[in-house]
Parts: sequence; structure tokens; C-alpha cells
Amino acid sequence: QVQLVESGGGLVQAGGSLRLSCAASGRTSSMSTMGWFRQAPGKEREFVSRITWRDASTDYAHTVKGRFTISRDDAKNTVFLQMNSLKPEDTAVYYCAAGGADAGQTAGEYVYWGQGTQVTVSS
Repeated sequence: QVQLVESGGGLVQAGGSLRLSCAASGRTSSMSTMGWFRQAPGKEREFVSRITWRDASTDYAHTVKGRFTISRDDAKNTVFLQMNSLKPEDTAVYYCAAGGADAGQTAGEYVYWGQGTQVTVSS
């Protein structure tokens, strides 16, 4: 089992920044990829970004590329999502997820999920 706990969400004005954290515990060695997804009210959960533990390769949704940065701290088993130049359309619950080496941009490819953290961007 892998446990994921997100933190860092909140209310911010458009143009502002937030940094989300995802602390992983348990059998983390079984998971190769960490991802961030988000879900706005009435919408499907969508991919935001992912990073691999092995070589820190990253991937971003086109809607956040250039504004968001994913990173990891191996010693703390923690993944971060630095979100800059936030827009009202970034408002959503943000979820951290853990998957195997083949986990990509599809939510179904991830095995473990955190409880989510709310991000609200006001205009």
C-alpha cells in the first residue's frame, strides 16, 4: 500500500502562485511515476503533470506548460507542484497519484490517490 497526502492548496488571486506538496509513504518503491491531476466542478478529472522517480523525467498538460513545474525530493518521498501565473480556470481540486512505469496522462493508469487539495483562483 502507498499513502499519499497533499497539502498547499488555498485561495489566491489571478496571477499569483501556490506550491502543492504530496508526501508519499508505505511501499513507495513499488511506484515509478507520480502524477498530479485536477477536477473542477462538473468536469472530468484531467491530467496536469507527472514525474518519474528513476530519472525525474517530466510531462505537462498543454494548459499548464510554462506555468507549472513538477519536482521531487527523494529523501522526503515528496513531490511538489509549483504553480505560477495562476488563472481562474485553474480552480479545481488537485489530486496526487502514484503509478507504475507505464503511468502516463490517464487517471486509470494510476493505482493510488491522495484525498485532494482545493485550489481556488479569484479573478
